[in-house]
Amino acid sequence: MMSASWLFSVVLFAVSMTATPGPNNVMLTASGALYGYRRTLPHILGIMIGCLVLFTAIALGLGIVFQRFPLVQQGLRIAGAVYLLYLAWKIASAPPPSLAHDADARPLTLWQAALFQFANPKAWVMGLTLMASFLPDDGPVFFNALVLALLMELVAFPCISFWAGFGMAISRVLTSARSWRIFNAVMGGMTAACVVFILY
Repeated sequence: MMSASWLFSVVLFAVSMTATPGPNNVMLTASGALYGYRRTLPHILGIMIGCLVLFTAIALGLGIVFQRFPLVQQGLRIAGAVYLLYLAWKIASAPPPSLAHDADARPLTLWQAALFQFANPKAWVMGLTLMASFLPDDGPVFFNALVLALLMELVAFPCISFWAGFGMAISRVLTSARSWRIFNAVMGGMTAACVVFILY
């Protein structure tokens, strides 16, 4: 199952998928800038858990369910788009850290991030491609899918952590309330733009 060429191919795929921009990484950049890495860590872990469950479920037949019942898929897309627009507004309207109150400004929770993956089109593309391209034919499907999904998330962790760290680095040059508001507006706009990929 785990030949050197297979392992290299999976790792290369995982890096190319998780290190590139998408809804998760845009939100992690904003969260890293506003809250720092430690407070963003539940968001990172939520992405990993959500993708792990989603990818395994795809291998066990969830993708087929969506093909047979397109209304379910469309409903999930609309719900995901609405939620993403809400998150975009929260990011864009967030006050600078020096003005933010703990009760009002919070990073995404682990469970919010995990559930969002089921409406994240990039996560679906990753899961469908991963299982179609790399799932071994021999052995129990559930075990193989779980191992493959775990490997994907093991590679993903440093890749998506980079984006939170990138946000922290940006925060060091944002020295005024105006620069923070511009940054938040740009991050919110980029998050909202991801809705295009959900609906089309």
